[in-house]
Amino acid sequence: MPYFSYISMLHLYESLGWWRAGAELRRVHFAEEWNELHHLQIMESLGGDSGWGDRFLAAHASLFYYWACVGAYLFSPATAYAFSELVEGHATDTYDQFAEENKGALKALAPPRVALEYYRSADPYLFDALVTSPPSSSPASAALPTLSPRRRPACDTLYDVFINVRDDEIEHEATMSACRDASIGEALAARKAAVATLNAAASKVAEMAKVENKEKEAA
Repeated sequence: MPYFSYISMLHLYESLGWWRAGAELRRVHFAEEWNELHHLQIMESLGGDSGWGDRFLAAHASLFYYWACVGAYLFSPATAYAFSELVEGHATDTYDQFAEENKGALKALAPPRVALEYYRSADPYLFDALVTSPPSSSPASAALPTLSPRRRPACDTLYDVFINVRDDEIEHEATMSACRDASIGEALAARKAAVATLNAAASKVAEMAKVENKEKEAA
């Protein structure tokens, strides 16, 4: 919800001609919103929306939350980002605690279909855009030492799903921190450089494979 609020404000600024440099930031926030949508769908698939009271409360709370974030962003973007950073930090701790306390039971359960489609998709729409920090400085590096510019996490059990959601929240927290202190531009530039390096390496490997195949066919 907060990311949709930020997108709304950035779109307003751009429409009024106040600040047109936020297009890339809107893309990042939309990637975060898309990610949170799948978190919601995962929790709903696990029965999180089975109660009428829960649905009623969530629907009305989200409306209030949207306008509260819009107001906070209008007053001070840094304040709005700082608040979201705290929220994402709490979400990280909550998911981590739940996953570790129920590790055995979660590992015995299969992941829901929506999680498989999101985390294992051959074309993960905007999933790469979710991660804005390079591997060496990403807070998720502590949990994922092999974090690459393109995350392709495991999704074999329900435990993996909650760990993936936790790591997504870590990335949200890192992005909110970068937005708060205005270092997001540098973070995005470093991220692009890391992805470009990865793409170049992948292209080189593919080209070498083609050459090797041609040599084998010629022999």
